[in-house]
Amino acid sequence: MYDVIVIGSGIAGSVAARVLAEEQGKKVLVLEKKEHIGGNCYDEKDDHGILIHKYGPHIFHTNDEEVYEWLSRFTDWYAFGHEVVARVGEQLIPVPFNLNTLKQVYGEEKAAVLQKKLVDTFGMGARVPILKLREQKDPEIQAIADYVYENIFLHYTMKQWGQKPEEIDPAVTGRVPVVISYDNRYFGDKYQGMPLKGFTAMFEKILSHPLITVKTKTDAKDVLSMGQEGKFLLEGKVFDGAVIYTGPVDELFDCRFGRLPYRSLRFDFEYYDFPDYQGHSVVNYTVSEEYTRITEFKYLTGQKADGTTIVKEYPFAYTGAEGEIPYYAIMNEKNNALYQKYAALTEQLSDFHLLGRLAEYKYYNIDAMAAKAIALARALS
Repeated sequence: MYDVIVIGSGIAGSVAARVLAEEQGKKVLVLEKKEHIGGNCYDEKDDHGILIHKYGPHIFHTNDEEVYEWLSRFTDWYAFGHEVVARVGEQLIPVPFNLNTLKQVYGEEKAAVLQKKLVDTFGMGARVPILKLREQKDPEIQAIADYVYENIFLHYTMKQWGQKPEEIDPAVTGRVPVVISYDNRYFGDKYQGMPLKGFTAMFEKILSHPLITVKTKTDAKDVLSMGQEGKFLLEGKVFDGAVIYTGPVDELFDCRFGRLPYRSLRFDFEYYDFPDYQGHSVVNYTVSEEYTRITEFKYLTGQKADGTTIVKEYPFAYTGAEGEIPYYAIMNEKNNALYQKYAALTEQLSDFHLLGRLAEYKYYNIDAMAAKAIALARALS
């Protein structure tokens, strides 16, 4: 009845399903455990009519022309250059730390001297990981690095990851650079914005195809089981097609080697009956507060409303308890080795493919995930 089963309807599963159906004429069954499509990109209007991101803010940005054009078939865009500030003492300073931040912290005269050193060392427009900046021998560059490290990076990172920065994979720490630029935007990509009518509306269009069947509130384990010789059984009958799995790979095998470590998040939503709460889309709290950031959704989406909704994010260690969601893989040598043990088990399965943040135990931005999904779908015969 189906040629391919896709487990999960986030960006990975939805994009793969559409390419398989549209370009290859495959009949695709999408199984989604949540009660809605879209994975963690899902958005909805709250009780006050404010469009919120239920699982935290997601902003689209890319330099990939193909991905931008592919997604643009399913949505128009609200042009949005994401700017983030961090509260340090009584100041709100731009992050990533950039040349505007330099002036704000050191004053015009001192900043001019420091800017020349940074540009001479790294080049205008460079994005320098904070840990690399700390390795420099120039004492004034080291002083900048120490300021950024202590006031913006250290406590925030420890809250977010439950670790010291040195314990975290450089691929993660490299995502929070010092930027040698006057551009306050968080991202430097050519295309930046939000789906005009929301992520959920975009996903609905992506999955709207006569060859795609979507079943929400369906745990794949309830309808799909492992049979003999690596074959899958769909509701007790042998399934000969491909399976694309976007969920946690350790939970696929009941965590037989132990649970892969993730960081999770608790979201506390608050509504205020006045038009503005913080004047910014995102304010990072980098020092003492228990939460890591506050998002005010109206600034993400451009929505006009008399009131405003914010969300505070509280990180914690994922345990697999009911209601918890694994968000961020804690990538280090030990955890990556554990992941490889689970990935090796999947090699015994027939025509089985791991795709996505959870299945591959790595971080992907939306555009990179869409590109990977398109490539995998096109590679399946």
